[in-house]
Amino acid sequence: MAGAMVVHGHGGGGRDRDRDRSSPGGSGAPQVDTGKYVRYTPEQVDALERVYSECPKPSSLRRQQLIRECPILSNIEPKQIKVWFQNRRCREKQRKEASRLQTVNRKLSAMNKLLMEENDRLQKQVSRLVYENGYMRTHLNNPSVATTDTSCESVVTSGQHQQQQNAVVPRPQRDANNPAGLLAIAEETLAEFLSKATGTAVDWVQMVGMKPGPDSIGIIAVSHNCSGVAARACGLVSLEPTKVAEILKDRPSWYRDCRCVDVLQIIPTGNGGTIELIYMQTYAPTTLAAPRDFWILRYTSGLEDGSLVICERSLTQATGGPSGPNAPNFVRAEVLPSGYLIRPCEGGGSMIHIVDHVDLDAWSVPEVLRPLYESPKILAQKMTIAALRHIRQIAHESSGEMPYGGGRQPAVLRTFSQRLSRGFNDAVNGFLDDGWSLMSSDRAEDVTIAINSSPNKLAGSHVNPSQMFTAIGGGVLCAKASMLLQNVPPALLVRFLREHRSEWADPGVDAYSAAALRASPYAVPGLRASGFMGSQVILPLAHTLEHEEFLEVIRLEGHSLCHDEVVLSRDMYLLQLCSGVDENAAGACAQLVFAPIDESFADDAPLLPSGFRVIPLDAKTDAPSATRTLDLASTLEVGPGGTRAPSDASSTSNTRSVLTIAFQFSYENHLRESVAAMARQYVRTVVASVQRVAMAIAPSRPGGQLEMKNPPGSPEAHTLARWIGRSYRFHTGAELLCTESQSADASLKALWQHSDSIMCCSLKVGCAAPVFTFANQAGLDMLETTLIALQDISLEKILDDDGRKALCSEFPKIMQQGFAYLPGGVCVSSMGRPVSYEQAVAWKVLGDDDAPHCLAFMFVNWSFV
Repeated sequence: MAGAMVVHGHGGGGRDRDRDRSSPGGSGAPQVDTGKYVRYTPEQVDALERVYSECPKPSSLRRQQLIRECPILSNIEPKQIKVWFQNRRCREKQRKEASRLQTVNRKLSAMNKLLMEENDRLQKQVSRLVYENGYMRTHLNNPSVATTDTSCESVVTSGQHQQQQNAVVPRPQRDANNPAGLLAIAEETLAEFLSKATGTAVDWVQMVGMKPGPDSIGIIAVSHNCSGVAARACGLVSLEPTKVAEILKDRPSWYRDCRCVDVLQIIPTGNGGTIELIYMQTYAPTTLAAPRDFWILRYTSGLEDGSLVICERSLTQATGGPSGPNAPNFVRAEVLPSGYLIRPCEGGGSMIHIVDHVDLDAWSVPEVLRPLYESPKILAQKMTIAALRHIRQIAHESSGEMPYGGGRQPAVLRTFSQRLSRGFNDAVNGFLDDGWSLMSSDRAEDVTIAINSSPNKLAGSHVNPSQMFTAIGGGVLCAKASMLLQNVPPALLVRFLREHRSEWADPGVDAYSAAALRASPYAVPGLRASGFMGSQVILPLAHTLEHEEFLEVIRLEGHSLCHDEVVLSRDMYLLQLCSGVDENAAGACAQLVFAPIDESFADDAPLLPSGFRVIPLDAKTDAPSATRTLDLASTLEVGPGGTRAPSDASSTSNTRSVLTIAFQFSYENHLRESVAAMARQYVRTVVASVQRVAMAIAPSRPGGQLEMKNPPGSPEAHTLARWIGRSYRFHTGAELLCTESQSADASLKALWQHSDSIMCCSLKVGCAAPVFTFANQAGLDMLETTLIALQDISLEKILDDDGRKALCSEFPKIMQQGFAYLPGGVCVSSMGRPVSYEQAVAWKVLGDDDAPHCLAFMFVNWSFV
């Protein structure tokens, strides 16, 4: 290139880059004019390019400085240099846009090819179904041809079902030491995998919401009426096939349920491929089921068209081959022919076909939990889509377009996410070979307590756990429980738990967990501390490409009410991983996992993850099954003898999910029993809080509004309603709740539907301000709040000055006499609106032991001003 053109204005920097307009002059120096074009010398262009690389848009002072510093530019006017930079930026923008359009064009071309192949596969499937439909019509219309056996097993089924029946015929036992026998199994696996990936061996049904496009994750489908469960994905990624294969083989990096993958033998094949014998263990998703393990043959080979194939299947008595290792407490599951077909794309990148087909032995788990192992949508979310998303994430990070969070590289942040997820899985499963053992229970089996006295083994070689465990000696304790929820969207529940930590978390327990990271641990974990936790601040660190998972630091602002609570006056930090909060993701598991960290936040910081996992169960239409579901969780109900009324399956969608809670704590040996008692009680409290949240969320699924129009049905609510009515009658001699029936349900319904606003406040010595603990529907309407947010409102916030003075003057009378009438006045709702009332009644609510439980208020004839 001889030079570069400068044209006045913002455009025109295209073809004649080496010329510039100038007027004729004896000196030959270029001058701004509209007459002629002149050429810049290569030296001048190099000088301008160097400045452009450092500063694409220099200021006027910088341009003048450039002229002074570069003698070869001294004969060029500043205005000319300004125009040169304008055109240079324009050319750069055009180049980037052209590159982007070329990339989009390549993606569209590859996607078009993928859609054409999918269309051909669907046409073959339609032809087969038409043929089978005709075959069935022939047998139905011609009784002489039709079979006389009307059992379910003899009904004419699809060719796929027949193929699967033929596929499970036992084969002769092959020599475990004979590579030729293993290669024969591998070739059969390859053929069956390709028939699923690109053929019609499985009836695939596209998942709702997965639409193809240049920026979509790909085409996602799940199996329909096949043995086991299967999922399939096709997508495009901007990585080469060999890199994609390397990522997919590293299963623990993207499959969060994978505990370990041990390659026990590698056998090279004559065609340049490899056969690997692999033993794999996976975590159980909940405490109510056992983990799975697999004995797998994996075959990696190239195809004639340049594609790379990684296929695998379990080695069983039916397939032949060597027998694999066995582990106690694991259920052996089976991988049916599955794998990855990776095709190179023109211009770079790869087209990936993924098939996951497994039989997880669903019959070994309780009936209500079988959807976890029989749902192809859950398999698709956990394995198939997770693999494709991980590859796309790596490709995006490799492009250099992803900003670093907290000054850390994406790989480091990804490691934090994996450690949080893996630590939570370890806690939920509590494997013996990790050092876990069960503690004796307190005869109530709702909460399981496990201890690990080998924390070094649990933390791993890359982590230094010495911060957590003093020279006195100690370990890790985990309190965990599982429960079944009805009509609660997992995504909405986890989102609420994340955004409203104060609704379920105990600041005293948080302080104990945070203090364990310091030099002087918080030694006595008592009940709820009298100090309180301030607001939580969410500091984002990283998120995945599609925002289905995000890593963040939570700062809990601590405050103290007295000098002895200085431990609570320090801010606390949590590293938190949240995933599955998209309500439209079918089969997605919603999870909130967190671990305390100190201010240094080192890369090798020890983590003790705790948290929640909510997995949806496929809806069942049979009411008896729904009733049995609730029975399994009955031991986790709050209070003794708690029961629930069975729901009407015909009037509700009957969606169900299983919630798993696990909290980990470090302990010193001499405090182990105290920590265990604290942890057990804390998990029970969290369970009760989650149940309360779930009841508030359940009726409002579409809009996600946390509002409840029906009375709460927990035993606590029935007892409180009885105490409120009895105490009012005892103190005033009047009847508050007029009911024809004396049942607990009738009293609670009468209290809930009472026309006057009735609410209860805490009555505890040492509280900063009484806060509301309950309100009927009229009370919630008056305060313009919900049962969940009610506990964030204190009594003094809603009363005006006159109301506070009246209450203070009458408070001794309330405590001595048991009740008092307060004059009418004005209070304020949570939204700041004034509310007038004619009269207020305050009375002590007494429990069954006649001890004061709370303070009740009734605002008579209230209305908004």
